[in-house]
Amino acid sequence: MTTVSIDADIKAKWAQGHSSYSPGSPEELAIIGIDLLVKELGTQGAQKFIEQVLERYQNEHKATSDTDRE
Repeated sequence: MTTVSIDADIKAKWAQGHSSYSPGSPEELAIIGIDLLVKELGTQGAQKFIEQVLERYQNEHKATSDTDRE
């Protein structure tokens, strides 16, 4: 598995306020992205968007998992 580190300073602004984030890992970046997506699209819109992204990589992950088992 590859280790990825992230050096980012994210500032998000919307009508109700603003937030600053400094993710240090892909997992933290994903949580921030999902949080912002839900604020923008609502829960159902964000779920549909995430489902589309996951479908895109579904076969790639299966191929990797099958290779790892051998």
